[in-house]
Amino acid sequence: MNQSNQRFKIGEGKISGSLSIFLGILAFFGVFCFKFPELLTSPEFREIYTTASMQILLSSVIIASLFFAVLSFILSKKKTWGMYGLLICTATIFMGGFTVQGSKVGETSWYLGLDWLLLDLLLMAVIFIPIELIWPKNKEQTKFHPEWRTDLVYFVISHLFIQFFGVITQQPANIFFGWMGLSGLHTWVQSLPFVIELVFAFLITDFFQYWAHRTFHIHTYLWRFHSVHHSTQNMDWLAGSRTHFIDIFFTRAMAFIPLYVFGFSPIVFNIYIIFMAIHAVLIHSNTRINFGFLKYIFATPQYHFWHHCEDPKYYGKNFATIFPFIDKIFGTYYLPGNEWPEGTGLHEANFPKGYLKQLTYPFTKSPFDNDLNMEERTKR
Repeated sequence: MNQSNQRFKIGEGKISGSLSIFLGILAFFGVFCFKFPELLTSPEFREIYTTASMQILLSSVIIASLFFAVLSFILSKKKTWGMYGLLICTATIFMGGFTVQGSKVGETSWYLGLDWLLLDLLLMAVIFIPIELIWPKNKEQTKFHPEWRTDLVYFVISHLFIQFFGVITQQPANIFFGWMGLSGLHTWVQSLPFVIELVFAFLITDFFQYWAHRTFHIHTYLWRFHSVHHSTQNMDWLAGSRTHFIDIFFTRAMAFIPLYVFGFSPIVFNIYIIFMAIHAVLIHSNTRINFGFLKYIFATPQYHFWHHCEDPKYYGKNFATIFPFIDKIFGTYYLPGNEWPEGTGLHEANFPKGYLKQLTYPFTKSPFDNDLNMEERTKR
């Protein structure tokens, strides 16, 4: 059996060793965020946290990494995993992991979202890895399945280049609606009661995203790019990151248009961004939790797994990102009780493996041997 498919067992030291390596790597790169904040941190995200809180978090991550490295040494016979974790921690401490101070942030025309990457990766891992371990949908699927490296690359790139994706997805709204003088509408929207404004923002953005998503399924050429997202056969908390940049541009641009036009307040905008970041991970995660009656109100893993079903007759179902009732309105709703699809992925696909190959492949070829009529497919 391939090493990447082997399930780690409690007591071998591999689980604690992998945790030590993971946390050590986060801390290692976290030090660089302190040393070069103007180049490696995003201005919008810097406003959310303080230097002191990040110093405490960095020290805590280093200590946790050292703890798991020692635990791995105790449990493992080969000591390799613990050694790697200890080496990374040593390098991090040598660079000033416990003593690093925040540098003065200057103005730069470009930056990488390394802080956003590290914090979101840590938060999502802390939330969803335990959920997937305790309540897995696919019990045979390991954390180190054959596709995890590719999905991690997608996760890293989408976070690091947050400035690039943010700028290009906002441009259509600026170009087509920037001349309209919408300050009056913005004032009215922001004067609404908070709950009403928040619900309105979620409804209008999900309506736009529904049609953007469905368009990528119906249009044969656009499907080439969206099929990258559907190519994964191992659904988990990283799988939602597998999205081609053409797909990201179009779908996020469509979501930003109503956010721009209606001018929702900053707090509503930030809540929307945070919710979508967590919810997108949730609906792709490998968990059997069905959320009771809430699954009929909000999209859940079961609901979204049917959208990713490998059987072609379900390709045109469940396009909504948040609210299933939008699919009901337009005849694309499918949620058969507590039943789950047998598998996910592209049943008829011949899709390449690896980030770079998937990045270029849609520009030259269809993921299928012959282009299929996606419009007819979505009507099944």
